Amino acid sequence: MLAGEASAEAARKSSEEAQETARADAEEPAFPVMGDTSAAAFFDLDNTVMQGAAIFHFGRGLYKRKFFETRDLARFAWQQAWFRLAGVEDPEHMQDARDSALSIVKGHRVVELQTIGEEIYDEYMADRIWPGTRALAQAHLDAGQKVWLVTAAPVEIATVIARRLGLTGALGTVAESVDGIYTGRLVGEPLHGPAKAEAVRALASAEGLDLARCAAYSDSHNDIPMLSLVGHPYAINPDAKLRKHAREKDWRLRDYRTGRKAAKVGIPAAAGVGAVAGGTAAAIALSRRRR
Repeated sequence: MLAGEASAEAARKSSEEAQETARADAEEPAFPVMGDTSAAAFFDLDNTVMQGAAIFHFGRGLYKRKFFETRDLARFAWQQAWFRLAGVEDPEHMQDARDSALSIVKGHRVVELQTIGEEIYDEYMADRIWPGTRALAQAHLDAGQKVWLVTAAPVEIATVIARRLGLTGALGTVAESVDGIYTGRLVGEPLHGPAKAEAVRALASAEGLDLARCAAYSDSHNDIPMLSLVGHPYAINPDAKLRKHAREKDWRLRDYRTGRKAAKVGIPAAAGVGAVAGGTAAAIALSRRRR
C-alpha cells in the first residue's frame, strides 16, 4: 500500500471509531447519577490518576532531601524507567521499590514524612495528573458522591494526593509506626490486587454503599478483582491484559495516553476542580491500625 493510501485508510478508520464512540456515548444513560449517595467511586492511582508510580516520585523527592545515596537513586530511576516503558505493575519491581522506601523512612517521624509529602506532590506529582481521569473523579463529586483513591502506594502519599485533588480520602499500604516513628515494617500486606477488592468491600460496608451502583477505575489487570466488585468498572489507560478482559466483559474503556477514547465511554468529561472536604478511610477499610 502506498503512503498516501495508508494515510487515507488510517483517517477512515479513525473517523469510524469516532462515530462509533459518539453513538455509544449517546446511547449510555447519564452517569454518575446525580444525588445517588448509595454510590461512590474508587480510583487506582499509578498510571490511572497519575502518570508513573507515586512511590518512585516520592523516592526522587527524598533523594533531593538527602535521605539516601546516589546508588539508591539509580535503583529508583531504573524502576521508574521500567514502569514508564512497560506501563504495567510488576510485583517484583513494586516489592523492591516498597522495600527500598521502607528502609529509607525507618527511624523518621511520621509527621516529618507527611510534611515532605506535601512538598513532593508540588515538585513531582501535580503536573503528572491525567486531566481526563481528574475530570471523571470530579463528575462523581459533582453528583454528590464520595471518591477514594485505592492504591498500593503508602497511605500517607495517597492521602496527600487525594486531598490536593479534592477527593474524599485514600486507602493505601500502611507502614508501621511506634510512638510516631516508622519501624521499617508494614502493617499487614501491601494494598495490591485482591487486597484492594477486600478493602473496597469493607469500606462499602462501613459507608452503607451499594457496590452494584459504584464505579471503579484502573489501568492494571492486577485490579480486575476490584473492578469486578462494582457495577460500573472502567479500564483507564489499560495494559494489554486488562484491555482484553474489558473488551470481553464489555467494560468501558478510556485511554488518555493517545488523547482519544479507546472504546465506548459513558461518563462525560466534567470541567472544574471543585473541592470536597476529605480524609483518610484506610483504617476503616482495612480494619487495621498502627501500634
